[in-house]
Amino acid sequence: MKDEANYSLPGFTNAGLLPPGDYELTLAELRRSLLVRGEGSSPNWDSDWRLTLVENLAVMAGQLWQIGIEEIFVDGSFAEDKVHPNDIDGYFCCELKRLASGELERELNRLDPHKVWTWAPESRRPFRGYPKRQLPMWHIYRVELYPHYGQLCGIRDEFGQELEFPAAFRKSRGAHQQKGIIRLIKEEEGT
Repeated sequence: MKDEANYSLPGFTNAGLLPPGDYELTLAELRRSLLVRGEGSSPNWDSDWRLTLVENLAVMAGQLWQIGIEEIFVDGSFAEDKVHPNDIDGYFCCELKRLASGELERELNRLDPHKVWTWAPESRRPFRGYPKRQLPMWHIYRVELYPHYGQLCGIRDEFGQELEFPAAFRKSRGAHQQKGIIRLIKEEEGT
């Protein structure tokens, strides 16, 4: 197991972001991290909600790991100095052929009791108080994980250029500041 210094995250920047970088954490380390505990953050920090989000993420990451997906990255408002984030956003790396054939979706939905693995626009449903229609995975887990195979993602930079997920997830949306991201590391058996 890594020692405390290796999995503790640096404090948030003045802009409320993780400093730029990829921070490798297991789910156990994430549960004990600043992102859940909120050391030094607002006294209203919602650690219980954040832990619920991590437990939901654990379900989805576990399903991805079961089918051989190893590269999983998470951030969104969860990885910011926000008292009560709406959700966890992220992406995972996969092969285009596996995604395009439907194999990836079928394998994941065989594992998930709610059959939430889809990115089809027509699967999005409204949720009270939210202007954006949400994917089924968001409605059940409040986590959205998108497949990445090298494609553009629809998120634009400050110059209007469309980004791939790795670049888009490492910049804040409004101010386009560089920020850190969490790379989930699968825990070794028996740890």
